Amino acid sequence: MILAIETSCDDTCAAVVEPDGRRALSNVVHTQTEHGRYGGVVPEVASRAHLERIDGVIERSLTDAGVGLEAVDHVAVTVRPGLIGALLVGVAAAKGIAYARSLPLVPVNHLEGHVAAAYLAEPDLEPPFVALIASGGHTALYSVDREHHMHLLGETLDDAAGEALDKGARMLGLGFPGGPALQMAAQSGDRNRYEFPIALKARDNLDFSFSGLKTSLLYRLKELGEERTREELQHLAASYEAAVVEALVRKLLRAAEIGESPAIVVAGGVAANALLRRTLEEESSRLGTKLVIPPPDLCTDNAAMIGAAAPHTPAVAYPHYLSLNARSV
Repeated sequence: MILAIETSCDDTCAAVVEPDGRRALSNVVHTQTEHGRYGGVVPEVASRAHLERIDGVIERSLTDAGVGLEAVDHVAVTVRPGLIGALLVGVAAAKGIAYARSLPLVPVNHLEGHVAAAYLAEPDLEPPFVALIASGGHTALYSVDREHHMHLLGETLDDAAGEALDKGARMLGLGFPGGPALQMAAQSGDRNRYEFPIALKARDNLDFSFSGLKTSLLYRLKELGEERTREELQHLAASYEAAVVEALVRKLLRAAEIGESPAIVVAGGVAANALLRRTLEEESSRLGTKLVIPPPDLCTDNAAMIGAAAPHTPAVAYPHYLSLNARSV
């Protein structure tokens, strides 16, 4: 069994995953609520919260899976990218468990974990395919080859899609976390009411940019004023959300077309967005392309995805991982 640990941001996570990485026996996520008052994640607060909860989360993952530590033969942990202090908490915990039982340790890239969540959602999925990772910290397109190696096709030149949604929600006064709040406000809005820009629209450009979109919303709010903004809130939210989704869908479908990809995978927290999921389901059905989007609990940060990536990641033998370090990028 694989014991997986994920602490790259503000979720303290542990999971037990079967050796082939295709089925999770448990998946425990403790989301920190301490950051709500700040309107965003505070790295030092996140690190301290991980320290307080990591042992209990690991213990709960083993209990939920119905196994003890003696059943674990690999420990996997996120080592990059993320908040360095938060990552170090998970890495230290993983080293301690692995060293105590002379087990190998698997250092997993958080982004590869997001893509690997697709194997939990669709155990028969095999590469090659094109993958979009869209979250609060990352927005990038990859091709995944038959050896499970990821090759970058395009990425954001400024803000991530999730960050754009969060900051748009903050400008609209919708609170934190912004993505779910914006989606809720947009449900009864007209997404064609306002036109917001889609950057880098050249057909074969696979990069993203969301800074101009945020600026456009800011100017529109100044133009409308506070009272009119409140009246138009749902329509503004719907139009802004639609612009983010269109940018993601446009680039992803073009990447799949260029690479003649038989399948499309969408991962990361933004993959939980209902409009994005619905739009891609419609487009993939029209094109006859296989679409895999993990369920929402596997889109946001979790340890099961880290366990799913472990079989495709070289392990570090005991005790050579004691000098292993985390990396923020």
